[in-house]
Amino acid sequence: MCLLSCRNGFYAFESALHVFPMTNEGGVIGISDWNSHDLWRRYYEGLAEGYLFFAEDVFGYQFCAKEDAIFIFDPETGEAQPFSNTLEAWAEKVINDYKVVTGHPIAHEWQRQFGPLEPGCRLFPLKPFFAGGEFSVSNLKVVNSIEGMRARGPIASQIRNLPDGSVIEIKVNG
Repeated sequence: MCLLSCRNGFYAFESALHVFPMTNEGGVIGISDWNSHDLWRRYYEGLAEGYLFFAEDVFGYQFCAKEDAIFIFDPETGEAQPFSNTLEAWAEKVINDYKVVTGHPIAHEWQRQFGPLEPGCRLFPLKPFFAGGEFSVSNLKVVNSIEGMRARGPIASQIRNLPDGSVIEIKVNG
């Protein structure tokens, strides 16, 4: 990716945006390992296939590329929505609307109250957002990015074909 030739991975907007480096570096996982099937993608039972995941917001929503377009992948539902047509358009949208796109205001408030987010960590909802959980500091805890994706994959797989408003029972395997 041409983005990574200019800067090999970075955090921006008070760690609300994380762009993965090309290779594992300084305890931060690289793009190749992040996209490994066995790391977290297998937990999504096919929902994450065909995408190249290259960045994430503070809540672990994934930015990914597929067929010359950029998508945003919801880690709770496994749904990918079109975001932009090019990487340049993605960067422009992120910069112009970073407060919404990255979750910056909540990242800022979390860090004001609890200190900096460690590399490799994201803010994980106690009550899932898709189930009515609030985008607020009181509904969040710090979780390792990999563990957060692994925890949400089976939930996304369980709800994948349910209509909106369905009653669900979340099953978590220890």
